[in-house]
Amino acid sequence: MLDVRRLRLLVELSQRGTLAAVADALAYSPSSVSQQLDQLAREAGVPLLEPAGRRVRLTPQALLLVEHARVVLDRLERAESDVAASLTTIAGTVRVAVFQSAAHALMPDALAQLARTHPDLRVELVERPPEQGLFDTVARDADLVIAEQYPGHTRPHHEGLDRVRLASDPIRLALPPVADASGGGVSAASAAQSDLVDADPGPSPAAERDALARLRSAAALPWVMEPEGSAARQWALQQCRAAGFEPDVRYVTTDLVAHIRLVRTGNAAALLPDLVWAGDAPSVRLHDLPGRPSREIFTATRLAAADRPGVIAVREALRATASEVASPSE
Repeated sequence: MLDVRRLRLLVELSQRGTLAAVADALAYSPSSVSQQLDQLAREAGVPLLEPAGRRVRLTPQALLLVEHARVVLDRLERAESDVAASLTTIAGTVRVAVFQSAAHALMPDALAQLARTHPDLRVELVERPPEQGLFDTVARDADLVIAEQYPGHTRPHHEGLDRVRLASDPIRLALPPVADASGGGVSAASAAQSDLVDADPGPSPAAERDALARLRSAAALPWVMEPEGSAARQWALQQCRAAGFEPDVRYVTTDLVAHIRLVRTGNAAALLPDLVWAGDAPSVRLHDLPGRPSREIFTATRLAAADRPGVIAVREALRATASEVASPSE
């Protein structure tokens, strides 16, 4: 009989690539992981690992076992969900991976709602970039991920995930509150109000020309963006290049609060999603971009965990919170 715990180690190795990564993820020592996999090979009666330089790779037989092991692990997770659903209260632990702006804007109110409605449910939160959060969910390090997708960008497909759209989050040009690139002197509050309230339901040709001119007027300003390789950085660069200029990116940080402060103090321009304000009044000048783009905010969980009462409860709380602080999906 094959040991389920050892089978999970084999699945982890197929996902993480190295014995050290598996050991780190599961709080084992690398030698312990190696010993357990050796024991699994003896149980299976076939070699499971073979040398690949300084690393190891899975044999064809090991890959077959991985496919069966995933089915077994999913079945066990569904069994746990069924048992939890049979109870009269929602309890247990839900581990949520979330990117920064969603952690600020959505999680506090969602957690407060869950504390009122499901006091026996424990929610653990860890901040992760979207791609890492998706991987953590596939690898069972998280039960639910809140992730983002920028217009025109698609994230790698992860089999076995149940994805649900949460909100549409408009992205706007953010300029300093006193003087923008064209020399204006309108306050942040009045500028934001005029753009957000007086905006037409759809972009007219004149509005599109104004949006493009406004973006081009920011070409002379320093810019703050997220790190190279991130979807946000790639998308922002595309917007600037489509407008006909290469932005002077002087400041690089994943912290969108830092983006806001750099813009507010007159040090930079930025492209900011509305979610960063979490319903509060903007402290910088905000202007529509050409095409009025939005990023998609979504949640994802393993298919085997989608019916777990705790996961459903967290998703419902997030949906209620998102409807108050972001543009809800249709």
